[in-house]
Amino acid sequence: MHATAEEAREETIRMLNVYADFHEHELAIPVIRGIKTESDKFAGAVATYAIEALMHDGKSLQAGTSHYFGDGFARAFDIQYTDKENKLVYPHQTSWGTSTRMMGGIIMTHGDDNGLVLPPAVAPVQLIIIPIAAHKPGVLEKAGELKTRLEKLFRVKTDVSDNSAGWKFAEYEMKGVPVRLEIGPRDMEKNECVLVTRHDRSKTVVSIDALEKAVTEKLQAVRDGLYNKALANREARTYDCVTTDEIISVLAEKGDGYVRAMWCGDEACEDRVKELTGVGSRCIHFDQVQLSDSCVCCGEPAKHMVYWAKAY
Repeated sequence: MHATAEEAREETIRMLNVYADFHEHELAIPVIRGIKTESDKFAGAVATYAIEALMHDGKSLQAGTSHYFGDGFARAFDIQYTDKENKLVYPHQTSWGTSTRMMGGIIMTHGDDNGLVLPPAVAPVQLIIIPIAAHKPGVLEKAGELKTRLEKLFRVKTDVSDNSAGWKFAEYEMKGVPVRLEIGPRDMEKNECVLVTRHDRSKTVVSIDALEKAVTEKLQAVRDGLYNKALANREARTYDCVTTDEIISVLAEKGDGYVRAMWCGDEACEDRVKELTGVGSRCIHFDQVQLSDSCVCCGEPAKHMVYWAKAY
């Protein structure tokens, strides 16, 4: 609760940015930050702000919201406090949150045909150690030694089951473990091991003496690779249109994605765009671009550049 509208709005935007930064830095999901249209805002709110993320199928996910309520809810529920002048006043309120839909967002942004691909920051296991030819002398002992070293810095698991190495590789790919470490007799002779990154399956031979540094770099490479791939997907599937006919044509030719188009601010036009094209307004982007002077629907003077898309 806040004493002034200015303080409440600052908190609303601050929390939106907290969620946006978490999605981008930790979950490796690029998001669009903006304000919802009047028809799409939270019922009773003065303003609703949102972060939108494009999934790999071209649909948008509302990944988080932050609402400024004004003092409307305080008045409705008779919530008051005594201010500095010893007067009873209604506070300005905010509400913000993101939910378990983040889990779906991770899967639909990063997953592939082999299963999960998890960002290192939230992966339950960041590094899986796979002993190769585990029956050979010293291999299991070496794998255990490496686990003891590395678990001081990372979330590490060693698979000492009787399953084949190929089975283990497939299992932990399916579970989305960011980095795999392979260690066998030949590696031990050379004081080396193999690191494999889940997002691109690249293999690197590294010195065991420099393992902590190498794993740190690989985890960062996974995060960066996931983010850049998701961002490239969004950029490739963002289309600028100036008429509803152009929206229909572009989506028919290129498939689902974000459409950036101008809007006059009339709810009737907002509804008409969705009726004609199948895409609804997602948010009015904070960073406005003047794509044209006219509304994409009615041709009247435009007020906002809006992101439109099909959504979950």
